Amino acid sequence: MNFLIITHVLHAEKDSAYFAYAPYVKEMNLWLQYVDTVTIVAPLLTDKEIRPIDSAYQHDMIDFKKIPAFNLLSLKSSLQTLLVLPIIFFKIVAAMRKADHIHLRCPGNIGLIGCVAQIFFPKKTKTAKYAGNWDPNSKQPLSYRLQKKILSNTFLTKNMNVLVYGDWKQQTKNIKPFFTATYRDSDKEAVVKRTFKDTIRFSFVGSLSPGKRPLLTIQIIEELIKRNYNVQLDVFGDGVKRQELENYIKQHQLEKHVILHGNVTAETVKEVHKTAHFMMLPSKSEGWPKVVAEAMFWGSLPIVTKISCVPYMLDEGNRGILIEPTVESAVAEIEKVLQSEDLYQEKVKKAVEWSRMYTLDTFETEIKSLL
Repeated sequence: MNFLIITHVLHAEKDSAYFAYAPYVKEMNLWLQYVDTVTIVAPLLTDKEIRPIDSAYQHDMIDFKKIPAFNLLSLKSSLQTLLVLPIIFFKIVAAMRKADHIHLRCPGNIGLIGCVAQIFFPKKTKTAKYAGNWDPNSKQPLSYRLQKKILSNTFLTKNMNVLVYGDWKQQTKNIKPFFTATYRDSDKEAVVKRTFKDTIRFSFVGSLSPGKRPLLTIQIIEELIKRNYNVQLDVFGDGVKRQELENYIKQHQLEKHVILHGNVTAETVKEVHKTAHFMMLPSKSEGWPKVVAEAMFWGSLPIVTKISCVPYMLDEGNRGILIEPTVESAVAEIEKVLQSEDLYQEKVKKAVEWSRMYTLDTFETEIKSLL
């Protein structure tokens, strides 16, 4: 089987191996176990460094088709897009002609082009992984809405399973609720019990970008400190907001309570989840936030905004803490748990039990059935 991947994810090449964002690559490697050859149509940057959060595809037969990355953020980039769009489209169509199975990664600019191109191949078997928020009522960019409309239109999109996060009502028959996983059944080990006797540890794991709201996370910790809670926040990740966060921490004298660690390996993040009391992620938008499920797996209770399928993951707050994106309301919800260790332990127990149903072993079985 020639398995075709069409994605907007930025790639790098080193020693004849192709690298990209590790959580995405790790998932794709599970698919690649069951295919003979792989074709990847994606942006390939010659000057892109290999980061600790990058990983390599595991397959001996990879044919990489390089396409330009593009965006519509300015007039100049929009004009450049008009020039490269036909090149990208015809490269994708050419790759689809030779493929036995077409796999689209959405949402994204390249994913949108793939959604249009796949219409011309109604007889080929296809899957699409929509890794964003599938909530029909959420406000999203036009390109995201277009991808959702095309993928869920069974007249335009034939012979395709569309994998989405969450179980939404009134969906077409090709929309399949799905999940992602990080750990195997063999990883299940006793969870370290945390108490509130000493420092209460919080973690933030994600990009330091406006969409993840890392500053709000720090401000919530700051307010807890003002209310005399002995708390510490460890921030893992990097991004455009880092300098702003460093300035805020310094100006508000939070150096003893908030530590920015930058990008770290998945193994380091796992060890953090094993000991932290809480994992905070007040995002503006998510699909299936793997870091939430990972934290739950190791007994770190998630504190997350009410977006996408997160309320489902947290059983409306029974296995975590659902917050509104304001300091006062978030702290009020967190305090309810901090003031009752029994409630905390009950939520942690439910979170661990639920998250351990979604392992890589189960995930592999589901993938194999799709191929």
